[in-house]
Amino acid sequence: MVAVVRVKESVQTPVERSPDIEMGNEMIPKERYTSPEFMQQEWDQMWSKVWLVGCREQEIPEPGDYVTQEIGKESLVIVRGEDGEARVLYNICNHRGNRVKFDKSGTAKSLVCAYHLWTYDLEGKLIHVPDEEDFSQGCPQEELSMRQVRTETWGGFVWFNLNPDCEPLSEFLGMVPEHLDPYRFEGMGMVLNQTIEWDCNWKASVDAFNEVYHVQGIHPELQFSIDDVDVQIDLYERHNRYLVPFQTYSPRLGVELEEVPEAIASTMRDVGMNPDDYSGRVADVRQDMQKHKRENQGNSQRDYSMFNDDQLTDDYHYYIFPNITMNIHADHMMLFRQRPHETDPNKMYFDLQMFQQLPDGMTNPEPPENEQFKHGERSLGLVLDQDSVNLPHLQKGMHSEAFKGIWISDQERRIRHMHVTLMDYINGKYANDA
Repeated sequence: MVAVVRVKESVQTPVERSPDIEMGNEMIPKERYTSPEFMQQEWDQMWSKVWLVGCREQEIPEPGDYVTQEIGKESLVIVRGEDGEARVLYNICNHRGNRVKFDKSGTAKSLVCAYHLWTYDLEGKLIHVPDEEDFSQGCPQEELSMRQVRTETWGGFVWFNLNPDCEPLSEFLGMVPEHLDPYRFEGMGMVLNQTIEWDCNWKASVDAFNEVYHVQGIHPELQFSIDDVDVQIDLYERHNRYLVPFQTYSPRLGVELEEVPEAIASTMRDVGMNPDDYSGRVADVRQDMQKHKRENQGNSQRDYSMFNDDQLTDDYHYYIFPNITMNIHADHMMLFRQRPHETDPNKMYFDLQMFQQLPDGMTNPEPPENEQFKHGERSLGLVLDQDSVNLPHLQKGMHSEAFKGIWISDQERRIRHMHVTLMDYINGKYANDA
């Protein structure tokens, strides 16, 4: 049986500031982003020992539905069994090492290796070997079946851990379910599913989305729709978050706006407010939009009772170590999954998924197929294009003899927190969690 993480139902997402954590202020060495040796350490001590998101449960709704997923050197197949359980298996035929599934997704009654037609059931058990009598040593099912990976579910996602002796998912997630269960991720439908190869280390991507210090430089237009100064940062044991006010503007502008910027006006129209008729101050739009959504939630077919007022406008931005970034709003979520390249520390895979909160009672639609392409082959939208253009330059710069490491401000302390957690794994702190 696959464990399902459940916690005591939370009335609302906690908003209290977390206690400060002493993390030091030393330079973070660039080798963590550029060194093949450190990349191998990450694999041995971290990637192969943490819980990772495999897929959405809605991607494999029926028995026989499967998706394949790569993490580092490993390929996995995530399949719904005849008993309704989701399982993660190493995508390897134990005859000659061929991958059992080459495609990204599909439906099958059994898992058949195309090379010699060795056949496994939906739980990975070896059930047929052509010409089995020719194997004088026999074909023991226990030894030659596909190897299962620890699998659990939470939030509508299938999670896996390559370490068979790992701690339960609930222990790894810690405070995350309590904070995020009110968003009812199970009721969100996936509307976008893309994978882009980027020319940077996976941590460079995580870093880019774990601070708003760069907004003034890389995304100046966002200063007309978010407050990138008054941001609450909370650090927990392994994971962290910041709460970013939206539908307002940055104090960095140094002026009080007299007209509603189009970025805010567009959102006002989306929720049924007319920016042309708005008579309040631009600085008051955020609170007035919260009131409007609260008063008209019956018309929206969505229940906002589990949210505090700020959640109706703001970005509750969560980072689940090591590679999940969530931009969470009351009506939608943008999720980034940052995966390491198989062999090159200067490359990574950026999984971009968008989710829309469905009207209460509506069945999840069929999720879109995963699209794969390289950086620059198509636009990701203005903001993500700005990030993706900048990151390869950053990665190249890290190789300079003049650059020794990254120098972190308090505004960027989520980055330092990620490195503290990463080094805890490298140094064996979580080696005996099971």
